[in-house]
Amino acid sequence: MRAKVVEAEAEVPRAMAEAFRSGRLGVMDYYNMQNILADTKMRESISGSGNGKEKGKKTE
Repeated sequence: MRAKVVEAEAEVPRAMAEAFRSGRLGVMDYYNMQNILADTKMRESISGSGNGKEKGKKTE
């Protein structure tokens, strides 16, 4: 299953490039999406429910 996830993740940049080329995704759409991702990451780090890389936590 992990291999399928990696394969799907590799498809995302290709799909985004095609969306840019075809005009279905604009620069501002991309900017807003990145802003939402950054905001989500910030909120997760503040709440402590992020990926476990906060200070003092071990990742295994």
